[in-house]
Amino acid sequence: MERKNMWEQYTEEQHAELESLCNRYKECLDAAKTERECVTLGIRMAKEHGYRDLSECIAENTALKTGDKIYANCMGKALVLFQIGEKPLEEGMNILGAHVDSPRLDIKQNPLYEDTGMAYLDTHYYGGIKKYQWVTLPMAIHGSVVKKDGTVKEIVIGEKEEDPVLVISDLLVHLSQKQIEKKANVVIEGEGLDLLVGTRPAGKSEEGQEDEKEKVKAAILEYLKENCDMEEEDFLSAELEVVPAGKARDCGLDRSMVIGYGQDDRVCAFTSLFAMLEAENLKRTSCCILVDKEEIGSMGATGMQSRFFEDAVAELCALTGEGELVKVRRTLHNSYMLSSDVSAAYDPLYADAFEKKNTAYFGKGLVLNKYTGSRGKNGTSDANAEYVAKLRKVFDDNEIGFQTAEMGKVDLGGGGTIAYIMANYGMNVIDSGVAVLSMHAPHEVTSKSDIYEVYKGYKAFLKEME
Repeated sequence: MERKNMWEQYTEEQHAELESLCNRYKECLDAAKTERECVTLGIRMAKEHGYRDLSECIAENTALKTGDKIYANCMGKALVLFQIGEKPLEEGMNILGAHVDSPRLDIKQNPLYEDTGMAYLDTHYYGGIKKYQWVTLPMAIHGSVVKKDGTVKEIVIGEKEEDPVLVISDLLVHLSQKQIEKKANVVIEGEGLDLLVGTRPAGKSEEGQEDEKEKVKAAILEYLKENCDMEEEDFLSAELEVVPAGKARDCGLDRSMVIGYGQDDRVCAFTSLFAMLEAENLKRTSCCILVDKEEIGSMGATGMQSRFFEDAVAELCALTGEGELVKVRRTLHNSYMLSSDVSAAYDPLYADAFEKKNTAYFGKGLVLNKYTGSRGKNGTSDANAEYVAKLRKVFDDNEIGFQTAEMGKVDLGGGGTIAYIMANYGMNVIDSGVAVLSMHAPHEVTSKSDIYEVYKGYKAFLKEME
C-alpha cells in the first residue's frame, strides 16, 4: 500500500499555509522549552480565543452551554481545554491528547560545587536519552524558583544573544583511548553530566576577613543573587531544567524540515492546540489535553495516570447539568481520542532498525500507530479496527495525507504513550502524530509537510468524528 508524498500534491496556496503554520510552530518551540512554559503559553493563547478558567466557573456555579470554552490548569504543568458541543456530554467527546514534557537534564536540589577552580551544577537526566549526545553543546537553564514566602521567580539563562550559555565538557580525543572502548551507554555516565557554570573567582575579601576557600562557587552565588534573586538554599524548592540553547530552525537546503529541541512531543502538542483553538460550531464536545510526565511513565499529580483529567470532566459534566456519576462514566466511555504522539521516521542511514513496509516516512503525512508497546505488543492499547475505519473515512473525506507504522522491527523496537491509560476508560484511542528523526536527541528533525497534515487531520477529527 504505497502512500503519496504530500509535497507533490500541494497548491501554491497550501504551500503558503504550510509555511505560515510552521513559522507559528517554531515560535512556540522557542517560547516553551519546559512543561511549565508550554502550559503558560497555552493558557495565554486560550484566553485570547475566549476560554475561561474552570475553577472560576465552579466558584460562580456557571451553567455551561453549547459553544462555551473552558480550560483547567493542573499545577502549572498540565492543561485541559474543552469546547462544549451541541450533543449531550454523555455521548462522548473528541479528544486530542499530547504530552509537553521532553527529555532533558534536571538540576539536583543540592547541585552547586567547586572542584579545582571550576564551578558545576550537578544534574539528573529526565527521560530516555543517549547521554553522550548532551555533551559539548551550548545549554540554557529554564525553570522556576519558589521562595519560602511563596514568591515564584521564573528563570531563563542562555537564550538571549547577550546571555552566557553553559556546557557539559567531554574528554579530548587525544586522551580518550579507554573512553571510546566503552559501550555507548557508559561512554558518558549519568553522574558525569555536570554543567560547567564558571571559573572566575570572586573578588578579594575585605581587609581583616579570611579568604573564602571556594571562590568560584562564591562568585556563582553572587551572580545568582544579583541576577535571579536566589540564595543557595533556594535550590531546595526550585525546578530548573537544562535544555539546548537556541532557536528552532529550518533544516535542509530546500527548507523542507524543522530542527529543534523538544519536538517529541511538542510537535503534536502545538498542532493539537492550534486545531483546538480554531475549532468552532462543533457537534461533539472537543477536548485538548497537554499533559506532563509521559517521558517517565505518566506518574505523579500532573501525569496522565493522575485523576486530574477525570476530575475536570466530572466538574464539566456538573456545570452542564450532567453531573451524575454514571453520566461522567458514559462521557469518558463514549469518547474518541487521538493520542497525539510522535513516531520514528525511517532513516536510511540506520535501515536495519526498521521494517520498510510498516514504518513512517517523511512527507507522507500523519502517522497512525494502531499499537505501540514492545516485543509481543506488551504495554499497548491496540485500537479496534472499527475505530481505525472511522478515522480512515474522516481523513480520506478531508484529503488528509496519512500512513500507518510500527516503532521499528518487532524484536528490536518499541515505545509507549498515554494511549493505554485513556483506553482504561473504555474509550476508543489510537496513537496519531508526526514522524521524527533523531527522536530524544537534543535536536530533533521533522518534516514541514507532516506537521501540516497532522494539523489538518486534528482539525478534521474534532469537527467530523462521530
